[in-house]
Amino acid sequence: MRLKDKVAIVTGAGHGIGKATAIAFAREGARVAVVDINMAGAEATVAEITRQDGRAIAVQADVSQAASVESMVETVLAWGGRIDVLLNNAGITRDARLVKMTEQQWDAVINVNLKGVWLCARAVAPHMTAQGSGSIINVSSIVGLYGNFGQSNYAATKGGVIAMTKTWARELGPSGVRVNAVTPGFIATEMISTIPEKVIHTVQERTPLRRLGKPEEVAAVYIFLASDDSSFVTGSVIQVDGGLLW
Repeated sequence: MRLKDKVAIVTGAGHGIGKATAIAFAREGARVAVVDINMAGAEATVAEITRQDGRAIAVQADVSQAASVESMVETVLAWGGRIDVLLNNAGITRDARLVKMTEQQWDAVINVNLKGVWLCARAVAPHMTAQGSGSIINVSSIVGLYGNFGQSNYAATKGGVIAMTKTWARELGPSGVRVNAVTPGFIATEMISTIPEKVIHTVQERTPLRRLGKPEEVAAVYIFLASDDSSFVTGSVIQVDGGLLW
């Protein structure tokens, strides 16, 4: 088991890639803090993990609020005694073209996808540096690399996540803490369920592997980055997109 006895926080773990990753981490031996703003979703993920004899705790948190994040980290420390892995997975979309996007849509996405990543990393970093080890994995997107029509806010956050990843790798590396980012492509989750079928078909045609990705395929990369297998990997941005030709 590559994550045996490691304590991992997975935000946005009540559904989609976050849920798949929390379950995969537990299968690899991690004790998983399943964090989500939706407690029912978090508890459902924990129930799935415990059915498979894994160890997990459900924690409700709003990653856009500092007090909520700090309370979450305190809960995890009281439960697990340490924090070895932080997967900053929580994210939302509020799509609109530039001229039609409202300030509310902009702020909502910035607060969760960018500020939330910063708040969570800021809260766990002192504990990781004190123990001399840790892995922070930030979820970006290919949209953060190439942009996307109607996603000024989302693209800005995902590009910002990459920039923060590079910065934190420099700041935390001397203390033994690694920071990496992953840029998933189009993955078959609830988040893309509203995308028109015609657009999905076009994406598949532009993808050399000719299909959407599976949440478990992204989770496998997260396991690598969370484990000691990636002990000399930091500041990296790994694309998991099937070779999508944007």
